[in-house]
Amino acid sequence: MSRWNFQTPGIPDEIFIRDEVPMTKEEVRAVTISKLRLKRDSIVCDIGAGTGSLSIEAGLIADQGRVWSIERESEGIELINRNCEEFEVDNIEVINGEAPAALEEIPVVDRVIIGGSGGHLPEILSVLDEKMTVDGRIVINAITLETLSTAKEALSKLDYNFSIITVSITRTREVGNYHMFKAQNPIYIIVGERRR
Repeated sequence: MSRWNFQTPGIPDEIFIRDEVPMTKEEVRAVTISKLRLKRDSIVCDIGAGTGSLSIEAGLIADQGRVWSIERESEGIELINRNCEEFEVDNIEVINGEAPAALEEIPVVDRVIIGGSGGHLPEILSVLDEKMTVDGRIVINAITLETLSTAKEALSKLDYNFSIITVSITRTREVGNYHMFKAQNPIYIIVGERRR
Protein backbone atom coordinates (compact mmCIF):
# COMPACT_ATOMS: atom_id res chain seq x y z
CA MET A 1 0.00 0.00 0.00
CA SER A 2 1.32 3.45 -0.93
CA ARG A 3 2.43 5.82 1.81
CA TRP A 4 0.11 8.56 0.47
CA ASN A 5 -3.53 7.84 -0.36
CA PHE A 6 -4.78 11.39 -0.87
CA GLN A 7 -5.23 13.64 -3.90
CA THR A 8 -3.68 16.74 -2.33
CA PRO A 9 -0.06 17.92 -2.67
CA GLY A 10 2.10 18.66 0.37
CA ILE A 11 2.94 15.15 1.55
CA PRO A 12 4.22 15.38 5.16
CA ASP A 13 8.02 15.54 5.32
CA GLU A 14 8.30 12.67 7.78
CA ILE A 15 6.73 10.21 5.34
CA PHE A 16 9.70 10.48 2.96
CA ILE A 17 12.92 8.53 3.39
CA ARG A 18 15.38 11.37 3.71
CA ASP A 19 18.65 10.62 5.52
CA GLU A 20 20.88 13.74 5.32
CA VAL A 21 19.90 14.86 1.81
CA PRO A 22 18.20 18.30 1.67
CA MET A 23 14.50 18.17 0.90
CA THR A 24 11.94 20.77 -0.14
CA LYS A 25 9.55 21.24 2.78
CA GLU A 26 5.96 20.07 2.40
CA GLU A 27 4.35 23.52 2.34
CA VAL A 28 6.79 24.74 -0.32
CA ARG A 29 6.14 21.56 -2.31
CA ALA A 30 2.40 22.24 -2.19
CA VAL A 31 2.89 25.74 -3.63
CA THR A 32 5.43 24.53 -6.19
CA ILE A 33 3.12 21.79 -7.44
CA SER A 34 0.19 24.21 -7.67
CA LYS A 35 2.33 26.63 -9.72
CA LEU A 36 3.26 23.82 -12.14
CA ARG A 37 -0.41 23.36 -13.12
CA LEU A 38 -0.01 19.68 -13.81
CA LYS A 39 -2.34 17.53 -15.89
CA ARG A 40 -2.70 13.77 -15.61
CA ASP A 41 -0.63 13.32 -18.78
CA SER A 42 2.05 15.98 -18.09
CA ILE A 43 5.66 15.22 -18.98
CA VAL A 44 7.79 16.66 -16.18
CA CYS A 45 11.49 17.20 -15.57
CA ASP A 46 12.72 17.69 -11.99
CA ILE A 47 16.27 19.06 -11.93
CA GLY A 48 18.24 18.77 -8.69
CA ALA A 49 15.71 16.27 -7.39
CA GLY A 50 17.40 15.52 -4.04
CA THR A 51 15.23 12.93 -2.26
CA GLY A 52 12.69 12.93 -5.10
CA SER A 53 9.93 14.52 -3.01
CA LEU A 54 8.81 16.88 -5.79
CA SER A 55 9.20 14.16 -8.43
CA ILE A 56 6.93 11.89 -6.41
CA GLU A 57 4.33 14.62 -5.85
CA ALA A 58 4.37 15.32 -9.61
CA GLY A 59 4.28 11.62 -10.49
CA LEU A 60 1.24 11.00 -8.32
CA ILE A 61 -0.71 13.78 -10.04
CA ALA A 62 0.58 13.15 -13.58
CA ASP A 63 -0.18 9.44 -13.23
CA GLN A 64 -0.65 9.01 -16.99
CA GLY A 65 2.44 11.07 -17.80
CA ARG A 66 6.13 10.76 -17.05
CA VAL A 67 8.60 12.40 -14.67
CA TRP A 68 12.33 12.66 -15.41
CA SER A 69 14.14 13.05 -12.10
CA ILE A 70 17.71 14.37 -12.46
CA GLU A 71 20.12 14.23 -9.53
CA ARG A 72 23.93 14.32 -9.48
CA GLU A 73 24.58 12.86 -6.01
CA SER A 74 24.58 9.05 -5.72
CA GLU A 75 22.97 9.24 -2.25
CA GLY A 76 20.13 11.24 -3.75
CA ILE A 77 19.68 8.71 -6.57
CA GLU A 78 19.36 5.92 -4.01
CA LEU A 79 16.80 7.91 -1.99
CA ILE A 80 14.73 8.76 -5.08
CA ASN A 81 14.55 5.07 -6.00
CA ARG A 82 13.67 4.06 -2.44
CA ASN A 83 10.97 6.75 -2.18
CA CYS A 84 9.51 5.68 -5.55
CA GLU A 85 9.15 2.16 -4.15
CA GLU A 86 7.62 3.41 -0.89
CA PHE A 87 5.04 5.55 -2.69
CA GLU A 88 4.47 2.94 -5.43
CA VAL A 89 5.15 5.46 -8.18
CA ASP A 90 6.27 3.78 -11.40
CA ASN A 91 6.22 6.69 -13.86
CA ILE A 92 9.50 8.27 -12.71
CA GLU A 93 12.73 7.83 -14.68
CA VAL A 94 15.79 8.58 -12.55
CA ILE A 95 18.87 10.06 -14.23
CA ASN A 96 22.18 10.19 -12.39
CA GLY A 97 23.79 13.27 -13.89
CA GLU A 98 24.15 17.02 -13.83
CA ALA A 99 22.19 19.52 -15.88
CA PRO A 100 22.51 20.83 -18.49
CA ALA A 101 24.38 17.75 -19.87
CA ALA A 102 21.86 15.31 -18.36
CA LEU A 103 19.03 17.05 -20.23
CA GLU A 104 20.20 15.37 -23.44
CA GLU A 105 18.64 12.15 -22.12
CA ILE A 106 15.11 13.52 -21.75
CA PRO A 107 12.39 13.98 -24.39
CA VAL A 108 10.33 17.13 -24.92
CA VAL A 109 8.66 18.11 -21.65
CA ASP A 110 5.85 20.49 -20.73
CA ARG A 111 6.63 21.10 -17.06
CA VAL A 112 9.97 21.72 -15.34
CA ILE A 113 10.97 22.01 -11.68
CA ILE A 114 14.41 23.38 -10.86
CA GLY A 115 15.42 22.85 -7.24
CA GLY A 116 19.16 22.90 -7.81
CA SER A 117 21.26 24.05 -10.73
CA GLY A 118 24.85 23.70 -9.54
CA GLY A 119 25.52 27.27 -10.68
CA HIS A 120 24.47 26.49 -14.28
CA LEU A 121 20.99 28.04 -14.27
CA PRO A 122 21.35 30.20 -17.43
CA GLU A 123 22.71 27.23 -19.42
CA ILE A 124 19.98 24.93 -18.08
CA LEU A 125 17.25 27.40 -19.01
CA SER A 126 18.74 27.83 -22.48
CA VAL A 127 18.68 24.06 -23.12
CA LEU A 128 15.17 23.75 -21.65
CA ASP A 129 13.98 26.45 -24.02
CA GLU A 130 14.69 23.95 -26.82
CA LYS A 131 13.29 20.94 -24.92
CA MET A 132 9.98 22.38 -23.79
CA THR A 133 6.57 22.57 -25.43
CA VAL A 134 5.24 25.97 -26.48
CA ASP A 135 2.82 26.04 -23.53
CA GLY A 136 5.39 24.77 -21.03
CA ARG A 137 5.97 26.10 -17.50
CA ILE A 138 9.14 26.29 -15.45
CA VAL A 139 9.06 26.60 -11.67
CA ILE A 140 12.35 27.46 -9.96
CA ASN A 141 12.79 27.23 -6.19
CA ALA A 142 15.60 29.46 -4.91
CA ILE A 143 16.93 30.09 -1.43
CA THR A 144 19.51 32.76 -2.30
CA LEU A 145 19.16 36.25 -3.74
CA GLU A 146 21.85 35.37 -6.28
CA THR A 147 19.83 32.49 -7.70
CA LEU A 148 16.73 34.69 -7.75
CA SER A 149 18.60 37.42 -9.64
CA THR A 150 20.14 34.92 -12.08
CA ALA A 151 16.73 33.33 -12.78
CA LYS A 152 15.12 36.72 -13.42
CA GLU A 153 17.89 37.78 -15.77
CA ALA A 154 17.99 34.47 -17.67
CA LEU A 155 14.21 34.32 -18.12
CA SER A 156 14.20 37.94 -19.32
CA LYS A 157 16.88 37.15 -21.93
CA LEU A 158 14.78 34.23 -23.17
CA ASP A 159 11.79 36.61 -23.39
CA TYR A 160 9.68 34.64 -20.91
CA ASN A 161 6.84 36.00 -18.84
CA PHE A 162 7.63 35.36 -15.20
CA SER A 163 6.29 35.97 -11.73
CA ILE A 164 8.04 35.70 -8.38
CA ILE A 165 6.62 34.96 -4.96
CA THR A 166 8.25 34.50 -1.57
CA VAL A 167 7.06 31.73 0.70
CA SER A 168 7.84 32.06 4.41
CA ILE A 169 6.77 29.12 6.55
CA THR A 170 6.58 29.23 10.32
CA ARG A 171 5.83 26.06 12.28
CA THR A 172 5.01 25.50 15.94
CA ARG A 173 7.34 23.60 18.25
CA GLU A 174 6.89 22.56 21.84
CA VAL A 175 8.92 24.32 24.51
CA GLY A 176 8.00 22.78 27.85
CA ASN A 177 4.26 23.37 28.31
CA TYR A 178 4.17 26.03 25.59
CA HIS A 179 4.09 26.18 21.83
CA MET A 180 6.33 28.64 20.01
CA PHE A 181 6.71 29.45 16.35
CA LYS A 182 9.98 28.69 14.56
CA ALA A 183 10.55 30.24 11.13
CA GLN A 184 11.97 28.27 8.19
CA ASN A 185 14.19 29.91 5.57
CA PRO A 186 12.13 31.89 3.04
CA ILE A 187 11.95 30.42 -0.47
CA TYR A 188 11.67 32.37 -3.71
CA ILE A 189 9.45 30.65 -6.26
CA ILE A 190 9.91 31.87 -9.83
CA VAL A 191 7.40 30.79 -12.47
CA GLY A 192 8.30 31.22 -16.14
CA GLU A 193 6.32 30.80 -19.35
CA ARG A 194 7.01 31.66 -22.97
CA ARG A 195 5.39 34.85 -24.24
CA ARG A 196 2.60 34.07 -26.70
